[in-house]
Amino acid sequence: MLKTFPKGGVHPADNKLSANVPIVYPEMLDNETYIIPVSQHLGKPAKVVVKRNDKVKVGTLIAEGDGFISANIHASVSGTVTKIDHQMDSSGYRRMAVSIRKTNDDWEEDIDRSEELVEEINFTAKEIIEKVKKAGVVGLGGATFPSYVKLMVPEGSKAEVLIVNGVECEPYLTADHRLMLEKGEELIIGIRILMKALEVDRAIIGIENNKEDAIEYLKDLCKNNTQISVEGLQVKYPQGGEKQLISALLKKEVPSGKIPVSIGAVVHNVGTVYSVYEAVQKNRPLIDRVVTVTGDSLAHPANYMARIGIPLNRLVALSGGFPEDTGKIISGGPMMGKALNSVDVPITKGTSGILLVADKEAKRRADYDACIRCVACVDVCPAGLEPYLLMTLGEKRLWERANDEDNMECIECGSCSYVCPSERPLLDYIRLSKTNILALKKEQLI
Repeated sequence: MLKTFPKGGVHPADNKLSANVPIVYPEMLDNETYIIPVSQHLGKPAKVVVKRNDKVKVGTLIAEGDGFISANIHASVSGTVTKIDHQMDSSGYRRMAVSIRKTNDDWEEDIDRSEELVEEINFTAKEIIEKVKKAGVVGLGGATFPSYVKLMVPEGSKAEVLIVNGVECEPYLTADHRLMLEKGEELIIGIRILMKALEVDRAIIGIENNKEDAIEYLKDLCKNNTQISVEGLQVKYPQGGEKQLISALLKKEVPSGKIPVSIGAVVHNVGTVYSVYEAVQKNRPLIDRVVTVTGDSLAHPANYMARIGIPLNRLVALSGGFPEDTGKIISGGPMMGKALNSVDVPITKGTSGILLVADKEAKRRADYDACIRCVACVDVCPAGLEPYLLMTLGEKRLWERANDEDNMECIECGSCSYVCPSERPLLDYIRLSKTNILALKKEQLI
């Protein structure tokens, strides 16, 4: 029987429309403006180190990580800095960004642009961590946590196993699937690099069993390496959640308030691992990522190796343009993604997908029924919470009580909202409580 996590979970339709579409590399157009936000990671925004009218190359540092939890930002195109001000991003907020008008295609000289596979790892653990930090690599599975921080194991803890997250359980998204199939050799080297940085001799690649081709391909690549194994997992959402994946593979629970390395595990997404390979072996900063553009009515669902800052509109245009019945545009997948209030936004490090939802499926009821106490939300919650109660506390603005009921333990998977027969917006209110709890904690009121 295939492994999975023990608590809750749901199984939405896969809808992996672009699973068999090879990665496309969009052309970067001259005289087009690319907007690159300086906050594309969890933590403090990077500090801008260029000024208006500066000339930059592909890979030029334009914003430096400002603090321990922060990440460098690099130019993804060459050209002229035209503006440094607040611009709308995919979160719906105006944030500081650097605008670059592209001209030519000049790259920083130390970046290796060849297709040659570099297998030999000639760096110490400390040097690897520094190169990952310098390249601005962040977690590409959704959280965008600065990756170098995960490699710095806290005093008192010891990493024992590297877990590579190739689950991609979110419906519609296929970016990680295609990356595993097309960049498998680079991924294996990236895994070896991370193992050296963490000083561990064991790595497990976890992949849901609906990606049999990726499982077989990576198993074949690892057949002569006893330190790296590939595990096919039961198809169940949210299998890709960090704690859920650890539970499935190691049968261990990460204690509340603790991080995975407290039980010896470090988790990195396959997209992150590929970026680590590029950073360490090719001196290439994180300037692009694979993005799935998809939707039931979209003419050509596809996966794009998209440069950071490329307009979202252009990727949709390459896939046939916005269908007439488009009712909602989601950054990410349907379960954890967030609806955009503007299509005039750039692709960022955290953009895993663009989902175009038909109008008939996008509409939410203006009102919702009362809770019928069916406890379906409790049954599917992978964190073992009581979502119906947390929503009620959110509705009543009882933030302290919500905190006492472990509201902050919610991983925002959306399983509760998915199964609710009354169509109650449970996750919306849980998120509202989270925001207010964090504000109260910041002011030391709770």
